Amino acid sequence: MKTKNDITVKNWLELQKLLFENSWDENILRHRSPYAFRGLSDKDYELRTSLMRLGGKYEDMERHLLRNFRKYSPKGTLDGDLIWDWLAVAQHHGLPTRLLDWTYSPYIALHFVTDDLGKYEKDGVIWCMDYMKSNELLPGPLRNILKQESSLVFTGEMLEGVCKSISDLEKLKSSADEFVVFLEPPSFDERIINQYALFSFMSSARSVLNEWLEDHPGLFFRIIIPAKLKWEIRDKLDEVNITERVLFPGLDGLSAWLRRYYRPPR
Repeated sequence: MKTKNDITVKNWLELQKLLFENSWDENILRHRSPYAFRGLSDKDYELRTSLMRLGGKYEDMERHLLRNFRKYSPKGTLDGDLIWDWLAVAQHHGLPTRLLDWTYSPYIALHFVTDDLGKYEKDGVIWCMDYMKSNELLPGPLRNILKQESSLVFTGEMLEGVCKSISDLEKLKSSADEFVVFLEPPSFDERIINQYALFSFMSSARSVLNEWLEDHPGLFFRIIIPAKLKWEIRDKLDEVNITERVLFPGLDGLSAWLRRYYRPPR
């Protein structure tokens, strides 16, 4: 796919400049980026959810999937019973949901551009979405919660104050106005912490985020990573310790790092 907001970088230095674009916050005199980042190994991938990839009437399966995930999960899987925290845990463990994975870290997004060695002949992409601006398009009750909490993203507890279920969330949407919510999950394991993770989801399970963004071009841009830069980026990420060993703590992550690290580059 291609958008009007695509910027193709030519080298590592140009990439660094774009990754930290508009990060200076004059109000607090600190560098605080307003963007969430999502890295993909192929620039043609759309922002489709794992729920969509089920096919069929997937929107009708959503509640059944989540209900059964909660029912059969081992005791102690999650403290509390907030539906939004359960949704985050489910996404994290591979259940098809309406959530998409993002990170606050542009370097972690770069990792996911370069982690699939089978895609090194393809141009990659980092989606950069201004979640601060997207909050301005939220329904009034959700905007009010963010304002009351002086927060830029939601927690499960904050959402619970307005929407106790997915159905409640969908009722906030008018017939024409879709919106996107950014949710910061609880720190239920090291992967979530180390990946500096957050999730997004749309007000409708059928809404494709990249199609919505095309109607709101001021909320995003895409950095296109040419295939020829991927090995250089990958090697430099290894030097600053952005690796599978760190992002996926445990023996699986360690093995994935070693398998990639010692593989010949061509």
